[in-house]
Amino acid sequence: MISSLLIALAAGAASAVMFASIVSGALVSIFLFYLAPLPLMVACLGWGPMTATIGGIAAATSLGLLFGMGYLAIFAITIAVPAWWLGHLALLGRPVVDAPASVTGNSGPVMEWYPIGRILLWIAVFASITTMAALLTLGTDSETILAALKRSFARIMTGRTEGDTDNIATAIAMIAPSAASVVATITLTLNLWLAGRITSTSGRLKRPWPDLRTLALPPMTLVALCVAIALTFLGGIVGMFAQIVSATLLMAYALTGFATLHALTVGMRSRTLVLSLIYAMVLVLGWPMLVMACLGLADAFFGFRQRVGEGRPPETTA
Repeated sequence: MISSLLIALAAGAASAVMFASIVSGALVSIFLFYLAPLPLMVACLGWGPMTATIGGIAAATSLGLLFGMGYLAIFAITIAVPAWWLGHLALLGRPVVDAPASVTGNSGPVMEWYPIGRILLWIAVFASITTMAALLTLGTDSETILAALKRSFARIMTGRTEGDTDNIATAIAMIAPSAASVVATITLTLNLWLAGRITSTSGRLKRPWPDLRTLALPPMTLVALCVAIALTFLGGIVGMFAQIVSATLLMAYALTGFATLHALTVGMRSRTLVLSLIYAMVLVLGWPMLVMACLGLADAFFGFRQRVGEGRPPETTA
């Protein structure tokens, strides 16, 4: 009990320091800020959700006392609650009652763990909510929010003519909400993956490592994406929020596209080279991420991975 409490306080302190480092304005503080959920996720996966709860409350309270209630609320919404909930879902499982005896053996009942595709959907939900909450601090209508974003970007861009600055700031302000939601989706996913790797390497992870090639979003996600895309044409604050939801869901489908790519290239002789080239193109160019989103959507429609799995010969065991 004492050790878990110390782990919780240490994780909370580390997360609070990483979150508050953004105040310094240093370039490395941006990297630390995005990794702020990692200590709480490690505590949750390795020592249980209660440990992450204690650490999150301690970190939020400390930030509130030092910097004010605004920092407490922002930390709780963007860092503590997502870290705790995603870690809780990752450990959620139930025994399979009708599992055959040949599968269960003497090692205990077979566990059915919470699907990683639904965890990815929750990540998209948290990314959308946090981005919307951040925009609502700038205003309650789209015109006010865009004007505030435009002024912020215009102050950053110095040394340009007034016309160029105004046009570029307007363009960046238009895409900034969607881009911020995409970044939030990527960082939450990366934090959860890193936390899982850390706890798995240390032997503290209470569930087996999932096969990420089977990553698939729930079928109703396609319906939600179509509705969000349709709502973007309404304009105003509803259209802006619909763009955020559409961006996060497309990013989630891009991640399923990578899972599809890994599954389809199994057995290929040049698999390592192909995957390395594709990842390099995504990191350098960026736009191939749209191709991966299309692949993820195509797999959701046509089931490429299931068809390839059915076409492969069954594995033999000694």
